[in-house]
Amino acid sequence: MPLIALRHVSKIYQLGGEEIRALDDVSLDIELGEFISIIGPSGSGKSTLMHLLGCLDTPSLGTLELDGTMIQNASERELARIRNQKIGFVFQSFNLLPKLNVLQNVELPMNYSGVSSRERRERAMQALQLVDMDNRARHRPMQLSGGQQQRTAIARALVNHPKIVFADEPTGNLDTHTGEAILQLFYRLSQEGRTIALVTHDPEIAAFTPRRIEIRDGKVAQQVDAKLAGASATPRFSLPSAGSPSTATSR
Repeated sequence: MPLIALRHVSKIYQLGGEEIRALDDVSLDIELGEFISIIGPSGSGKSTLMHLLGCLDTPSLGTLELDGTMIQNASERELARIRNQKIGFVFQSFNLLPKLNVLQNVELPMNYSGVSSRERRERAMQALQLVDMDNRARHRPMQLSGGQQQRTAIARALVNHPKIVFADEPTGNLDTHTGEAILQLFYRLSQEGRTIALVTHDPEIAAFTPRRIEIRDGKVAQQVDAKLAGASATPRFSLPSAGSPSTATSR
């Protein structure tokens, strides 16, 4: 059973008496531990798809099942619980609170989970260790580089041990070298069993991922599995070879 299953999903908006289908009859599966990209131009429907997959919205038609829960039937309270416990979000703009230090920023998602202050601190430090940022725990966001801020945001997304992490243009504000380090980190996390979904308009970023889902005009235009398709693209980033150490060092 896939972690996420969409069956004939549409998202319909009414605009000035006109029906707009932001998504139109989309069916796809996402498995536990996959590293995928969702790619498409502006207005293609990829952001709408991410909002549905991330339980920020519900389908107008069709069914969406996430880890055994039928999302279109869930209450707002249940959706909030799923977002907090099963889903992590990483954004291009980092969204760190400037008045809080790194550790406090990472602790934030646990403030709504009834976790004790001691456990919050322990889990936040563990998440920071995963992304090589534990030595910056007392720094504030303005004291960090872009890559360090993004890794802090990734730690925050991981702190509640979600099954899936959505990253919306996560390298858009980073230089090429730092962007590659972030992508390598996502790859390592997927190898450890996390499901990682990148949302991007950049085909070179998408070519890094083992599976790519292209959205156009609200439909799945094509899906590419790199293992089956072979070297059909030449990305400027490359996956690490088996057994190679992570390149996501602190920048």
